[in-house]
Amino acid sequence: MSTIRQEQIQNRLIEEISGMLRRDLKDPRLGFITVTSAEISRDLRNARVYVSVFGDEDQRKNSMIALQRATGKIRGEFARRAHLRVAPEIIFRFDEGIAKGARIFELLNEIKTELTSNEINPEAGGGGDLQSE
Repeated sequence: MSTIRQEQIQNRLIEEISGMLRRDLKDPRLGFITVTSAEISRDLRNARVYVSVFGDEDQRKNSMIALQRATGKIRGEFARRAHLRVAPEIIFRFDEGIAKGARIFELLNEIKTELTSNEINPEAGGGGDLQSE
């Protein structure tokens, strides 16, 4: 269970890092990154920030490398903007949830396409027709 202060800082992390990625950081590899969530330890010294990257595997790797290189700047700027005496150590993690959701959506569309094609051409489905029994 997190404290109110933890939740406030988590929300501020998402807001500030998203803004930095849009406005302040000029690395072109950071173009299609979305901050999805953040977790901060009870002592407010360590933070995990989850990001989603639009693109293929190479773009994801390059974006994560660029984020790792910018971590020091992001950490210092966050501490300044959030008026914190001690800046949390920030670790960026790739959020697998969006990629998994996209894959599930893809599979559902494939099933829908197969069902639709089977309704149009019942012989192609290979299954028995329930009405003929």
